[in-house]
Amino acid sequence: MQANFVISLGNKSQVPIISFSATSPSLTSPKSPYFFRAAQSGSFQVNAIRDIVEEFGWREVVPIYIDNLFGETLIPYLTAALQEINIRVPYLSVIPESADDDLIAKELYKLMNNQTRVFIVHANMPLGSRILVKAEEIGMMSEGYVWIMTDSMTTLWRSIDSSAINALQGILGVKSYVPKSKELENFTVRWKRKFQSDNPNVNAEMNIFGLWAYDATFAVARAVENAGTANLRFNRTNISGSGATDLETLGVSQNGPRLIKELSKINFTGLSGDFHFVKGQLESSVFQIVNVNGNGERRVGFWTPQSGLVKDWKSTNTSAKSSSKPKLGPIIWPGDTNSVPKGWKIPVEGKKLQIGVPVKDGFTEFVKVTWDSNSKKAKSIGGYCIDVFDAVMRKMPYPVPYEYVPFATPEGNAAGSYNDLVDQVFYGIYDGVVGDITIVANRSLYVDYTLPYTESGVSLLVPVRDNNKKNAWVFLQPLTSDLWVTSGCFFVFIGFVVWVLEHRINEDFRGPPAHQVGTSFWFSFSTMVFAHREKVVSNLGRFVVIIWCFVVLVLTQSYTASLTSLLTVEQLQPT
Repeated sequence: MQANFVISLGNKSQVPIISFSATSPSLTSPKSPYFFRAAQSGSFQVNAIRDIVEEFGWREVVPIYIDNLFGETLIPYLTAALQEINIRVPYLSVIPESADDDLIAKELYKLMNNQTRVFIVHANMPLGSRILVKAEEIGMMSEGYVWIMTDSMTTLWRSIDSSAINALQGILGVKSYVPKSKELENFTVRWKRKFQSDNPNVNAEMNIFGLWAYDATFAVARAVENAGTANLRFNRTNISGSGATDLETLGVSQNGPRLIKELSKINFTGLSGDFHFVKGQLESSVFQIVNVNGNGERRVGFWTPQSGLVKDWKSTNTSAKSSSKPKLGPIIWPGDTNSVPKGWKIPVEGKKLQIGVPVKDGFTEFVKVTWDSNSKKAKSIGGYCIDVFDAVMRKMPYPVPYEYVPFATPEGNAAGSYNDLVDQVFYGIYDGVVGDITIVANRSLYVDYTLPYTESGVSLLVPVRDNNKKNAWVFLQPLTSDLWVTSGCFFVFIGFVVWVLEHRINEDFRGPPAHQVGTSFWFSFSTMVFAHREKVVSNLGRFVVIIWCFVVLVLTQSYTASLTSLLTVEQLQPT
């Protein structure tokens, strides 16, 4: 709220407002051209956190954040980045800044009863340290848990009381990386000497916010020098009346537009690294991943916008993201273990999934429920559908407890129809249903189905009736008796026609009468297998032979197909 108020004053008076500690992503807006953020936006770190989660294969993450504008503005960026790689956020834990220890413990117990064990903490340091201390007290800093701190907490965790540092053991943190330089080393020595002389009883270290403050001061000085010191005055607004406030009488700076123009051009290497404003804020730079151990932190890797997670940011290359090598150094996790946590655990207090199964008399191959009339419970539940569901649950990346609940009356009879069984899922009585349940339109309005694993449809089962008499005369059955007689007549007729057209001019069809009759019949029947040897010399005779060969081809192919079908295919006829 204070930052927004100061930004609005700067816009009204056209005076540049430069902040080195306001990291909330919501502050940067095209409507605030006079606001410059001399710090990394909080939204820049979400990609580094996302890549850490992806690196270790965790599938679910729960953010824990403070209930104010600082906490709320980062969460949309964080959840969007996680959803890009299909990381599920099952719950958002919001804790008020004024929460007491009992409220914090209540919220943590709620998280403890869920299966997710990966938590991202985004809060100011006072509230964040209380959350972590309470988590250690109730056993959430043991083996199997993962805690990741955002930039603001990772930068300031050394400032908390030493008694609370034990609660941070094994935590991962993300913070902006400051490259080492001679200028930084000299400045740190001078600042520490000066600070300790003024505050001999206080032990403090220079952090990134102090470096941003120094670089921002240097940038303002250079911008003022470049813009010039002429016209450093305000145009006063004329507001009459005794009710006017001091804010309403603010003037407008004549030098403001030149200052923001010069600030936008600033580009130098400061104590914090490259210092250059892009659309009113510093560009995204390198983040370092640290692991809290003992009273200090150990760097385990870096994150860069170009290469993602790397062990050494100086040796990054374009193929770093696709490398199969570990992208982070060894990490000591909560519980003082080197084993990477799975990110989930079935809580003891968690309930089992209630899976309804139908009870029926027929088609027991799909689902078979054996009922015990004495105990009024199912002795056993089996069948094809049950086996498929069990196999799928075994393939899950984490164990899911479940139990089958027969949809039956105390006597072991069906408690309703399949529609009634599906309604139990809609009403929340069952978490799911397994069985031979057909996918129909009206049921799809209330529940979601898995992909079908059996073919649906209507089939008719009939006995085989073979009407074919497999005897020596079966070759006559493909053609009817009329067609046999007609075919024979045509063979004789075609032989006669060819003889009439050829015997006067073709020596093959001449000779004694008996020879001419035999040649004519032989010619017509040999065309059936295209084995005729006699030449046809007349054009009219050739035309007749062409037509006849085509007819013979169709007739023989049809006969062959019919005979094959009779001999190989059984005729199925319903009774």
